[in-house]
Amino acid sequence: MARGNDTQTKVHFKGQDDDFVVFAESAEAVKKWKEDSSIPLAQVVNGWKVFVTHKQGTQGILDAASNASLDNEFGTHKDDEVVKLILQKGTVQESENKERQGDTNLTMGDRVAH
Repeated sequence: MARGNDTQTKVHFKGQDDDFVVFAESAEAVKKWKEDSSIPLAQVVNGWKVFVTHKQGTQGILDAASNASLDNEFGTHKDDEVVKLILQKGTVQESENKERQGDTNLTMGDRVAH
């Protein structure tokens, strides 16, 4: 069975100084939350971590955003307020991870031509 073949949903916010990313459960969950903000954020966000990509868009290395960078961009470093702003103003991007399949240990048995 293939592993890792799952859809990943990111919400990308391009700020003045940096790019910020939050992971979401699905694009549909974000859309529903934008229409009805009474839906708990715990059902929308996949983890409460805000990432910074150092001006690399969604493809860069994801580092945890520091309180100082969040304060500079959003005026606060409270996770729930920052996540709400990113969900409201950011763009949703979905990508499907490629399957990870193959031999796990090539040195075992007849799998290797000697």
